[in-house]
Amino acid sequence: MEKNRSLAGYRAVDLVLFAVMLAVFESIAVLAALRWFPGQPYTVSLTPLVVAMVLVRWGPWAGIHALLGGAVLCFWSRALPSQFVIYCVGNCFSLLLLPLLQKWRKEEGIWHSGVKALSFGAGVLLLMQAGRALLSLLLGADVASLPRFFTTEVITDLFTLVVLWIVRRLDGMLEDQRHYLRRVREEARAGG
Repeated sequence: MEKNRSLAGYRAVDLVLFAVMLAVFESIAVLAALRWFPGQPYTVSLTPLVVAMVLVRWGPWAGIHALLGGAVLCFWSRALPSQFVIYCVGNCFSLLLLPLLQKWRKEEGIWHSGVKALSFGAGVLLLMQAGRALLSLLLGADVASLPRFFTTEVITDLFTLVVLWIVRRLDGMLEDQRHYLRRVREEARAGG
């Protein structure tokens, strides 16, 4: 019982820290884009990066961050209710990677492979963008407007992939946290 409680507490703290980081930096990015660069066709978002990291760390709990990232963007942009649906629910399409993630979790040290880290990040990005485009289409958008869901995110794509490339080298950052905690506990026992 104590072990489950401590895991739940650790998970709660970890999820809250990622949520606060996402809310703060996404707000800054959106407000900067609206005030300083209003005519630019490109956007920068932390949401795909945070969602990718939380997906690896905690699996489906990343849905909270996917919804939060869309909500923060829409809130500061004074979006219409339909745009809240497009961005919040569209971001959750990234959760479709969970079966692949379950398969990869069985392999030790996969995140040390830059190819897998980058392909996972690209999958998160593409699923989020495709989810938004699909929902937009279902809510009546013109087909000609759909490529913008992909082209305006080029800087976000690059940012996400570069940061994933870097954090994959940090111990435990891109690792299932249950496995990470077990590994750290075993290493502590072996060393002490």
